[in-house]
Amino acid sequence: MSLDEQFEAAEKVIKTLTKRPTDEELLELYGLFKQAMIGDCNTQKPGLFDMKAKAKWQSWNSKKGVSKEDAKKAYIELVNNLMEKYK
Repeated sequence: MSLDEQFEAAEKVIKTLTKRPTDEELLELYGLFKQAMIGDCNTQKPGLFDMKAKAKWQSWNSKKGVSKEDAKKAYIELVNNLMEKYK
């Protein structure tokens, strides 16, 4: 199975969790996903009062410089860990 196929499988399987991961784990998933799909953060930092968008932006921006391939690998690994923890 190619890296892209593994990534797509991880993206689908994470939606089948029966328990909700922590906010920190969800933000890590988000940041890795965006880095894997788009690359370095290319949007303006959200306003001070939009806390949710700001947290998501910070998570993605913290992955700056990570290659799409490495982000996919880290995303797959995190999904596997979460599946073990929350299935």
